[in-house]
Amino acid sequence: MTPIYLIVGPPAVGKSTTSRALAAHFPKSLYIPVDDLRTMVISGLVLPAAVWTDELAQQITLARQTAVHMALTYSRAGFAVVIDDFWDANYAVDYAGLLDPTLSPLGKVVLYPSQAEAHQRNLKRSGDTPARGYIDEGIRIVYQQLKPVIPQLEHEGWQIIDTTALSIDAVVSAILSLIPPP
Repeated sequence: MTPIYLIVGPPAVGKSTTSRALAAHFPKSLYIPVDDLRTMVISGLVLPAAVWTDELAQQITLARQTAVHMALTYSRAGFAVVIDDFWDANYAVDYAGLLDPTLSPLGKVVLYPSQAEAHQRNLKRSGDTPARGYIDEGIRIVYQQLKPVIPQLEHEGWQIIDTTALSIDAVVSAILSLIPPP
């Protein structure tokens, strides 16, 4: 089986850019942005918010289940797969199909720059648009939830990478050195 990488982290930390660059490292690869799967909903899309509704949770779970199915299908066909998603506490349930060690090799990565750096990256990306405040709130919430569970994630085999001062190439190199392809 070819590798599957699950790249997660707070908003605006470089998950999409890193995931694309990591996928490009392989001769055959697939990049799966879970946000894109979620926003394929045309009518009834629910965007993440501080308080999660049942409908939002369902849409996120459906997108992640679709990503798992796609990842396993493409991996069996010889493609390296990189999934890009934001971190939340439901990852273990939503990604259970990938977390099974008898399936494809799974590289689990949390991109974790300083919170101040995440806000700076959001400012560069969003500028003074209304999205900036929305994403800054998401950054604050995810860091608040993620910080206390970092030791547990490390214990579960996640690679926590502080990307505060790293280029994209350096992050990809770090991922490949910590989780080399089989």
